[in-house]
Amino acid sequence: MGQTAMYGLPSIIVRFLNYLLTPFITRAFLPEEYGVVAEMYAYVGLLTVILTYGMETGFFRFAAKHENPKIVFTTSIVPLFISSTFFVLIFYLFSQQLADFLHYPDKSEYIVWFSLILAADAIVSIPFAKLRIEGKAKKFAFFKFVNILVNIFVTIFFVVICKNNENTELNLFHINSFSFLYQPQIGVGYIFIANLAASLVTLLMFIPDFFKIKFILDKKLLKQILFYSFPLLFAGLAGMINEVADRILLKYFTVVPLGVENPEIFIRSQIGIYNANYKLAILMTLFIQAFRYAAEPFFFSQKNDVGGNKVYADVMKYFVIFGLVIFLGVMLYIDIAKYFIADNYREGLIIVPILLIANLFLGIIYNLSIWYKLTDKTRYGAYLAVFGAIVTIVLNIILIPIFGYLGAAWATFACYFLMMIASFLLGQKYFHINYETKRILLYFSAALAVYFASIFIAFESEIITLSVNSLLFIAYISWVSYRENIHLIIKRIIFKKN
Repeated sequence: MGQTAMYGLPSIIVRFLNYLLTPFITRAFLPEEYGVVAEMYAYVGLLTVILTYGMETGFFRFAAKHENPKIVFTTSIVPLFISSTFFVLIFYLFSQQLADFLHYPDKSEYIVWFSLILAADAIVSIPFAKLRIEGKAKKFAFFKFVNILVNIFVTIFFVVICKNNENTELNLFHINSFSFLYQPQIGVGYIFIANLAASLVTLLMFIPDFFKIKFILDKKLLKQILFYSFPLLFAGLAGMINEVADRILLKYFTVVPLGVENPEIFIRSQIGIYNANYKLAILMTLFIQAFRYAAEPFFFSQKNDVGGNKVYADVMKYFVIFGLVIFLGVMLYIDIAKYFIADNYREGLIIVPILLIANLFLGIIYNLSIWYKLTDKTRYGAYLAVFGAIVTIVLNIILIPIFGYLGAAWATFACYFLMMIASFLLGQKYFHINYETKRILLYFSAALAVYFASIFIAFESEIITLSVNSLLFIAYISWVSYRENIHLIIKRIIFKKN
């Protein structure tokens, strides 16, 4: 469990620190500029899955049972290196055509930068997997943290320090000029440059390891790895569509109101506003990610335990309770949380509760997924992901033209809700777990009642509003704690330690 934390913690921290850059980025750039960032990273999410084509999982699978893991390593990384190099070459040669296709004709450099980012990240995916196989958790964590720090340093330097230096009123650092390094016309491109720097530094850190290995390509083994890994590409792609398709589809299905002078800027601003407000779901996202790293090893350890069924049910119940507390914590204090993003993004706050609940559904899906993992029916995970991808695409196409980014939020909500219901019904059929469904629904209903009460009980004074909301928050937590006898559980834990 300790090593699991070592591997999972850097991924959680990198997401958290990236979120902490949001206040600076949204204040440095207009919504239409930030919309470019959101759109480009949506494409990155999809291309990452395509460019790695399940090889990381394939490496894990075959390295664990092969008599010579080094051959598995070289056999896995060579095709990734070749495909990544070919990918960079194609994107470089056709960068202008791709930029024209994406409606960024004067930003062909973005295409080249992202091809290098994707290629570097694809290549290092196998060395990172090798560190996990070898149990080198400290080295794994160190490399991840270096990546994080480089990204943050470069972003802050260009986006905060250099950009603020353009305006003497905002020049907090009292530095005369960075004109020899900073070019204002690059704009949000510095966010991409920071990512590129971090990816290349990470790749360079693995270079010494590459020189220590004799590269051997086992063709027979490669066929086996590809046969195993390639189906994972489709499951991974479907899952990624559920996460990022809304940003892409917003660009093509948002209806521009009459009288708007520049439709492209309007659409990009809508994407930027949507993405910035999506960031306000940070606590739910981090909670789910931390849960995934810790829960799966725990679930498998309970597989042969007589009381395992009840443990799975209890984990689900307490997961939902904690998720609902996060939901209320954000929404009851939204008047404070909204300062996380710049004021010209806050018109999109309406989507925050929808996305928080949608992400809670996603966390429940991860809880429910134990049924097909324990019964070796993992193909159902792929089926559910494909089902969700279809729902995501169809509902975004239907709802975005009518409701704009609000429609994209409801599409995400509907996708995860339907996936949750489908996974629950299938799970009860193949691996029945006595979830406390009625109690969970009671807590869910009560949380929603508290949230809507906070909306209808409105006061002109923000201090009074926050005070009343705090009382509602404390009341909900106290009520749930009383029903669950949480005070007795804590007491038992304390006495066991003593």
